[in-house]
Amino acid sequence: MGAQKVSVEWPMFHGNLSHNGAGTGDPVLTPKLLWNFSTGNWVLSAPAVVGSVVYVGSIDGNVYALNAAKGAQLWSFNTGKGVWSSPAVVNGVVYVGSWTSIYALNATSGTQLWNHILLKGEGDYVVSSPAIVDNEVFIGADGGSLYALIATDGTLLWSYKTGNELASSPAVVDGVVYVGSWDGNIYAFNATSGSKLWSFTTGDVVNSSPAVVDGVVYIGSWDNYVYALNASDGAKLWNYNAGGMVASSPAVAGGIVYIGSWNDNFYALNASIGSQLWNYTTGDVVGTAPVVVGNVVYVGSNDYNLYAFNTTNGAKFWNFTSDGVAGSPAFVDDVIYYGGGNDVYALGDSHPSASPSSSNTLPIVVGVAAAVIVGTAILLASNKLKTKPKNPYSRLQSS
Repeated sequence: MGAQKVSVEWPMFHGNLSHNGAGTGDPVLTPKLLWNFSTGNWVLSAPAVVGSVVYVGSIDGNVYALNAAKGAQLWSFNTGKGVWSSPAVVNGVVYVGSWTSIYALNATSGTQLWNHILLKGEGDYVVSSPAIVDNEVFIGADGGSLYALIATDGTLLWSYKTGNELASSPAVVDGVVYVGSWDGNIYAFNATSGSKLWSFTTGDVVNSSPAVVDGVVYIGSWDNYVYALNASDGAKLWNYNAGGMVASSPAVAGGIVYIGSWNDNFYALNASIGSQLWNYTTGDVVGTAPVVVGNVVYVGSNDYNLYAFNTTNGAKFWNFTSDGVAGSPAFVDDVIYYGGGNDVYALGDSHPSASPSSSNTLPIVVGVAAAVIVGTAILLASNKLKTKPKNPYSRLQSS
């Protein structure tokens, strides 16, 4: 099982099995709203984009398939409960978690192929996003377990119970599954047998999802630190104090780690030694997972903005204001797709022939007017509480 190569599609959370968050194509430099699609509740799920179709979940209980060019609904599937998980689309099947279960749906029609109930408690959720490789589905759940299922029929292969909830989305590289747990540990498991290979203990909850690049696991913790661990044995290579809880999942490209913090800052770190290259202070918590395309990095903040920064020096190219940015963007065919408030947005480039500059010469672009989606959700994030969030908006900021 090798790391999935970056392609012109975005089949799962953070783009691929290594979760490096790296996209291909020409970055969007002067954003233009192409379309937005309204659901019945928050869109905390990060979109998957495969075969010119956008797949995304909503807290209204539906999984949606949308035409990527126009945003028209192709189908929807109602799970009966909120969909926090980000879909993974592999071999014509959509895999996604919802409340207590994981579902497999026909990608063309939305017809249910199977579902597997992972949890029985009403207070528990499946918020982790699935990874699929070699006919195995890997996903975590609030009960604290990591599950491996047969992709074709949902049969349980193995599970491992950690010491607390598991909202982190597993990365799978070279036959090893990497994931974080609310018990404060980062784990590595044999993907075939489920045997634990190693664990590393941080000082607090690990809500972040790992990125595994060039033999190194990058991940954040609520103890304020970003960690780089040896993927083979879990030995710490370096850690960086971000000055606030790190629920964001890192993107890694070009020798740089990009990650946000609950102290409102977005950081670029040297991937080899963990030194800070630059940071940018937004207007609120940065808990989402960034995406890198060329020398532009995109990230959402709880201040309702999607930002675009120069990867070299952190200069802001633009910010686009919508009803909120709760999940990680997807980038396919030079278009950014992301969830904001109750909507799914698609942003293209109004000047596609432009090329990114090393200086901050591009205009700040503000899109549709911001609206207060749910005040308690934003307050929970803004308060930066070091207690378990009571609202899924806060606890899912790694997506």
